[in-house]
Amino acid sequence: MRTARPAPQQPSGMPFGKYVPFIDTVATDLPDRTWPSKRITQAPRWLSTDLRDGNQSLIEPMDPTAKRAIFDLLVSMGFKEIEVGFPAASQTDYDFVRSLVDDDAIPEDVTISVLTQSRSELIDRTLDAVVGMPRATVHLYNALAPLFRDIVFRMGKDDIRELAVDGTRMIMARAEKVLTEDTIFGFEYSPEIFVDTEREYSLEVCRAVMGVWQPDEDREIILNLPATVERATPNVYADQIEWMSRNLPHREHVCLSLHNHNDRGSGVAAAELGLLAGGERVEGCLFGHGERTGNVDLVTLALNLFSQGVDPMLNISDIDQVRRIVERSTQMDVPPRTPYVGELVYTSFSGSHQDAIKKGFTARAAEVEAKKAEGLDSEAAELAVPWSMPYLPIDPHDVGRSYEAVVRVNSQSGKGGVAYLLKTMRNLDLPRRLQIEFSRIVQRHTDTYGGEVDGARLWSIFSDEYLPAASVPEAEIAPWGRFELQAATLTSTHGEDSVLTVTLLDNGEKKLLTAAGNGPLDAFVAALEDTGVNVRILDYAEHALSEGRDARAASYVECEMGGQVLWGVGIDPSIATASFKAVISAVNRALR
Repeated sequence: MRTARPAPQQPSGMPFGKYVPFIDTVATDLPDRTWPSKRITQAPRWLSTDLRDGNQSLIEPMDPTAKRAIFDLLVSMGFKEIEVGFPAASQTDYDFVRSLVDDDAIPEDVTISVLTQSRSELIDRTLDAVVGMPRATVHLYNALAPLFRDIVFRMGKDDIRELAVDGTRMIMARAEKVLTEDTIFGFEYSPEIFVDTEREYSLEVCRAVMGVWQPDEDREIILNLPATVERATPNVYADQIEWMSRNLPHREHVCLSLHNHNDRGSGVAAAELGLLAGGERVEGCLFGHGERTGNVDLVTLALNLFSQGVDPMLNISDIDQVRRIVERSTQMDVPPRTPYVGELVYTSFSGSHQDAIKKGFTARAAEVEAKKAEGLDSEAAELAVPWSMPYLPIDPHDVGRSYEAVVRVNSQSGKGGVAYLLKTMRNLDLPRRLQIEFSRIVQRHTDTYGGEVDGARLWSIFSDEYLPAASVPEAEIAPWGRFELQAATLTSTHGEDSVLTVTLLDNGEKKLLTAAGNGPLDAFVAALEDTGVNVRILDYAEHALSEGRDARAASYVECEMGGQVLWGVGIDPSIATASFKAVISAVNRALR
């Protein structure tokens, strides 16, 4: 046996020489920086730009219904500043902004922000859009960086500065003309491409804008210093923010806002260091939606604070519900490894990790019981024991999640193998969360009985768990479940309401139920209420199993019932009937 150092890395052959280090293009040095020794001890002001920056980056922008769902979600989470769009950009954007006013959807303590460029017709249209709002901020921006001055706009520094100044004057004049005393009006200015702009010039333009706005005790100005394209390490951005924070006049009347993108993958870190350096407000999107690699992820930022014992001032206690609404509205999935919210982040795939976590839970349970013995109730005892757990930075229960350690070491392969066999042998394309749920059932089976699970045994396990026995006689399993669907007929449709007649066996007793809903599935859930069963649909998927005259369909329904979240599966020639069977499957599982 010999020992040796690893072989050295070899030249890549890539043309790295065409790129110039960022710090060689923009002066950023700040030798007496103070931010490294500071801590974040309170949440910043949050501004969501999901409906503007996030929406404009989608392949298919959100329709008004989806936008409204996001807006209502943001309000319910506790956002007090929400950027809702660029109303002068299109009639669609304008109409959505006005709908918030017309529907009286804006709480009195929520400030609506709208974006505009420095053009009179755009400014007029933008101000007209916010008439009647309780609180409104107009956000003016123009690009200052040399690349944009020289190539995009072909304008000198003086002209660029005057563009910002003129825009500020026009906004103030139009606001004075169209807004009443019922609206609390605010102003935000962004020197776009801030990170690539000479800091002295950024300061010059911001000073000129402030000279027009005249901030004072009751007249705040928001200055947004964006990393429009993330170009350097987070410490460089922090130096830029601290330098501006030191040199801005009337600093006490300035809210310094951060707008970070994630081009280098360090948007969260840059925002956190920017807060240490003097930032007071963060603009971003839920789960990092936005142009290119996205805006900074506000959920990650907020839960990073939470994990350090700082109140995020946002309610993220049901993270799965937040994720579902965002995914449904944006038609984009949240990746399974996304911090705090991904489907897989609270599941360990390593046996050693599982063992450590189990021991951690055992130790914590003992500490909590000791606190109870001292006279504390369960809730107080939980709070009295600081969270300290191997591999889990926060308690999953605090964000509405649960932790279930997997049994098999190669659980990722297990989940993938289960899904692959069901797809190839039965043409069942299980949603990802159902894959995870069923893989755990398979793992419990193998732990109990040992050995490998072949395709036939896998189908038997799946059928016994999710399907009525009568539907799969080849599985050779005994019937189970309180309910069995015998017939369902959509008897009439009036406008948006569907009227459904359902024949069920309830513990062997035939019942005829009729109910109405805004669709067949909603009507079916309403019909079940007559049996004392209350179920809420969380997610739904469907697909054909085959083609031709004898084609069948599969439906998958994620349901909440009695505090349990379970999937149900239905298979039937009728897609509607398959969906009803899927609900019955979930209900029977919950009652089992």
